[in-house]
Amino acid sequence: MPEPLKTFFSPELVQRLAADLLRVHADFPAAQFIEQACAGLAGLELLDRGRHIARTLASCLPEYPRAISILLDSLGPEHASDELAGAGMAPFFYLPHTLYVAEYGLDHFDLSLQAQLELTRRFSAEFSIRPYIAKDPERTIRFLHRCARDPHPHVRRLASEGTRLRLPWAGRVAWLDANPGRVLELLETLKDDPAAMVRRSVANNLNDLGKVHPELLTSTCAAWLVDASTERRALVEHALRSAVKRAEPAALKLLGYGGTPSVAVENVCFEPPRVAIGDTVACSFTLRSTSPRAQELLVDLVVHFVKAAGHSTPKVFKLKRVTLPPEGRAELKTRVSLKVHTTRKPNPGTHVVEVLINGVAARIGSFHVIAPRRKRGE
Repeated sequence: MPEPLKTFFSPELVQRLAADLLRVHADFPAAQFIEQACAGLAGLELLDRGRHIARTLASCLPEYPRAISILLDSLGPEHASDELAGAGMAPFFYLPHTLYVAEYGLDHFDLSLQAQLELTRRFSAEFSIRPYIAKDPERTIRFLHRCARDPHPHVRRLASEGTRLRLPWAGRVAWLDANPGRVLELLETLKDDPAAMVRRSVANNLNDLGKVHPELLTSTCAAWLVDASTERRALVEHALRSAVKRAEPAALKLLGYGGTPSVAVENVCFEPPRVAIGDTVACSFTLRSTSPRAQELLVDLVVHFVKAAGHSTPKVFKLKRVTLPPEGRAELKTRVSLKVHTTRKPNPGTHVVEVLINGVAARIGSFHVIAPRRKRGE
């Protein structure tokens, strides 16, 4: 069984953080910090561990302006690439640093904004920037406009990711919900960003926008599709994914998939039908047209992942665009990973599967997830 993600924040990490601080600040009370930060750590979840370590930092460091200088001097190398994929949990080492800035830096506004520029180059300041938007939105938005034009892609991403209306793991910011136009001004600057990571963040921001202001999402996407590059069209399609799942006619029409599908789903197969956590399951099926006319179809797969508490939540997997001729057939297949991810931990149980065609869902079966395979010798 893989280790829970929260165990990343371990006594060993606390000792590493203490060593980093002691290296740049000889008076840092490393032994006191380690003792306090490790006390009660085992009983906390991931974010609470980060907060606990951040509050211990506050008790062991000097006053904030000097403390933030020490923290920044202790930082390691920046992100190694323009992507986050492959980095694993390593950047989370700086979660306590960002939480420290979020909780203790608001009375030193400009100093803290500059600190977040350095932190977002190594982890992400998307969470720690939000209290600053809430306290002084105009000042922070001006700062984020500068970020949106920064040469560093992880700094540019801060402008789009930190202003998401429904950022995962983060509290809502009422000002963002009430002022979506100000968020869109930032996204306009970034919609053709050269970094794929930034464009995905813009799409995720728009996807969030559609949950609160659906008409604004579709009007923005309609404007962006005019003379759109291949990259911008892909961004728009990703931004509309939740609206498509909700079968919103305006979103489906924008993508050219407004018609109600006339199809039958046949030959559904899950292989293996019982899959261990850590493995993958292959899903295949046939679409058979029941219409005398050609159809443009947007086909996705929805897996309802079982949660630890017993309920399930849907996860949409993009499949394919299909042009189905009259009474024609199309074979579709994909693989679903049951590996443990940072944002999704599979659990044993029956996982219901639906196919989503032009936003219309139909249940096609299920597969059963079992405990992970034991390694030889265990």
